[in-house]
Amino acid sequence: MRRAVLTLLATLALVLGLVSAAHAYPPDAPSPSESAGQLAELTVAPPGSSDGYSRDRFPHWSPAEGSCNTREMVLVRDGSGVSTGADCYPTAGSWYSVYDQVWIEEPSDVSVDHMVPLANAWRSGASAWTEDRREDFANDLARGQLIPVTVSSNSSKGDSDPSEWKPANEGWWCYYARHWTDVKYDWDLTITAAEKGALQEMLGTC
Repeated sequence: MRRAVLTLLATLALVLGLVSAAHAYPPDAPSPSESAGQLAELTVAPPGSSDGYSRDRFPHWSPAEGSCNTREMVLVRDGSGVSTGADCYPTAGSWYSVYDQVWIEEPSDVSVDHMVPLANAWRSGASAWTEDRREDFANDLARGQLIPVTVSSNSSKGDSDPSEWKPANEGWWCYYARHWTDVKYDWDLTITAAEKGALQEMLGTC
């Protein structure tokens, strides 16, 4: 019963656009019209080389607030009924994976996804950044760059862009495109022509 109620509330919140940064899920994305404007301003270019890429080039899960690192901040921010120990790691809670509409009951089973994958960012301009800037990107809590999802959905996504992978939950395509575009715009990353076309298609579902 509890899971059914939580699922209904999450679905209503997503459909009605009522999810806020303070309650669940990442900070709100720009409106569809704002996102379309951002998308139009992004530089279209072929993907850069993956040479030299490593996740270690993007220091992640850095200290964030109090005893919390970035991953723990996301789990606390985006979960339902979350309680934590003295070290900030959740001891209980539930997390809704918007990619595949699955509730996750164990914090250790949650995968915190980088909306724009680190490898994609590397190929889109981050290879030229300083390590400090890459660390800021990998721990960005100000935008919808970090969200809790199932391990399986995160694994299937890998480092794909929206022309190569979209969430199974088509009802979230609008939000996905808005968050993705916002991250690329704010971090001045490039997009491919196919990526732009896929984002336009997804924004068309808003």
